[in-house]
Amino acid sequence: MAAFLSVDTKSVEPESGAPAPDRLISGDPKFRTWNVEEREGGLYAGIWESTPGKWRIVYDEWEFCHILSGVSVIAEDGGDARTVRAGDSFVLRPGFRGSWEVLETTRKEYVIKL
Repeated sequence: MAAFLSVDTKSVEPESGAPAPDRLISGDPKFRTWNVEEREGGLYAGIWESTPGKWRIVYDEWEFCHILSGVSVIAEDGGDARTVRAGDSFVLRPGFRGSWEVLETTRKEYVIKL
């Protein structure tokens, strides 16, 4: 196994998904996830994409995100709403609760640590 791994949509088939029905707030968002790395200890890396819609999010994991394209609004319960777009990077820490609203189909690179 090579120690260098490209993170792109050509290396793996995407998984399809959507928010759980009890978390959906509006729209009909559809997800595609290209999980290119999965390591023991709960480490994941890849690319995620969503079509427009809004849903509740609850994080038990730590996630680094870098937005590649699109526009989304991430709102923390009791806190500010933040608009993220191509070029923005951020971390969602365990305990984050709020909503994710995709205004324009959004694609991000991610690294998740459970």
